[in-house]
Amino acid sequence: MAFHARVNREGMEHPRFQYLSRAQCEALHNASLEILARTGVRLYLEEAIELLRKAGCSVTDGNRVRIPAGLVEKALSTVPKRITLYDREGRPALFLEPGRCYYGPGSDCLHIIDHRTGQRRDAVLQDVVDGITLCDALPRIGFVMSMFLPSDVKPLVSDRYQMEVMLNYTTKPIVFVTNEFSGCVDAVRMAEIVAGGEEALRDRPFVACYINVTTGLRHNEEALQKLLFLAERGIPALYIPVVIGGLTAPMSEPAGMAVVNAGVLAGLVLSQLKREGAPFIVPGWGGAGLDMRTTISPYCWPDSRGMAHALAQYYNLPMFGIGGCSESKDVDSQAAAEAALTMMAETLGGAQLIHDLGYLESGLTTSLAQLVICHEIAGWIAKFLSPTPVNDETLALDLIDQVGPDGQFLDTPHTLQHFRHFWYPEVFERADYFGWQQAGAKLAPQRAAEYVQRVLETHQPPLLPADLRRQVHAVVEEAEAKL
Repeated sequence: MAFHARVNREGMEHPRFQYLSRAQCEALHNASLEILARTGVRLYLEEAIELLRKAGCSVTDGNRVRIPAGLVEKALSTVPKRITLYDREGRPALFLEPGRCYYGPGSDCLHIIDHRTGQRRDAVLQDVVDGITLCDALPRIGFVMSMFLPSDVKPLVSDRYQMEVMLNYTTKPIVFVTNEFSGCVDAVRMAEIVAGGEEALRDRPFVACYINVTTGLRHNEEALQKLLFLAERGIPALYIPVVIGGLTAPMSEPAGMAVVNAGVLAGLVLSQLKREGAPFIVPGWGGAGLDMRTTISPYCWPDSRGMAHALAQYYNLPMFGIGGCSESKDVDSQAAAEAALTMMAETLGGAQLIHDLGYLESGLTTSLAQLVICHEIAGWIAKFLSPTPVNDETLALDLIDQVGPDGQFLDTPHTLQHFRHFWYPEVFERADYFGWQQAGAKLAPQRAAEYVQRVLETHQPPLLPADLRRQVHAVVEEAEAKL
């Protein structure tokens, strides 16, 4: 089955990766419906419980809610199948629909491998500034996330500082994460200031909120508060239950995926009960088993990833994928291999938003040099999957006959016209051995680190006007005074 896809705005034709058959997707869907109707979920927010009770759900033991299949089917009929995210200036930027994918970094890493020294250290707010500046300059980065959790600001308001930096240092769409509910409210307030008001942000959203949920069966208060608040505001919510096989789900891929999906569908029902048509984005991962040798939850697993892709395609809903990341502790061959594998898997799997480029150490560390390597990989993937027209011009049969067996094509107008259509790397090495030696015999991590430094020294991100900067920072100061 072929389909027309795009990486950012570049068209591509390739076979669509389909991990599960439609019958298998239906089996997983039905299993999720049975979990919701028979086992139910625990909800730790009274407003969410009352919404479901009024809709006909059974509530027992205070907060254990059983959701009938009909409510899920109704929610699937009202949720948007396509979402447009705008840039800071109100221009359409990301089209979350089948056949489109966009890459971005992740959020909230505790550590950074400093590209200047190669050393791992705690992240600070300037690292957020540098990371967003770099993302603003990289053309194949479609959206931004905060990348680092700064250790040099008060922890309770770190999310406000992150949002301030993202609003200031790029015009690209933002996927934000907050520490608790009030941080979500403040992040939206800041975005509304920049957009020109609540209605303007609803009409042209340039932010979306990534919500981590305790498990597929236990939905914590702050996750539910954020979900309902965002639904009311018409801002896209990425609702992501955390499920680990062997801990919060059975140790099998289908069972883990069914528990994840049950949690996602519970969130979907709530969002549509709060406001029909509220934009909702599903995860493209989840349910992987605990690594029983290390007791670490794997970050770059191949195991259940394709199941989540297939379910998102089955529902025809926008998908939040995870790629460009690694379990490695440094910018090395494992990091490059896992980044490339996961980015290709997510692209072929149809994820519209692919985040965590540059992540190392299972999501604890980010490297800006690794992010640049991921950016290079994104260019490779885009070219590999882009369409190649086969016609009289590209076949050039008359030119082949004219030059003949004894000629060469280097100085022909056809070569001059077409050589730029090929992909030329910016960081990957293509010189011969002696050329590589003369250039300093630098390996990819060093070349990527130098690329980062050049960008930080030369790129000037489009800062907000001074009056908006003051208004946005006032929200940060207000939160700091309260907390």
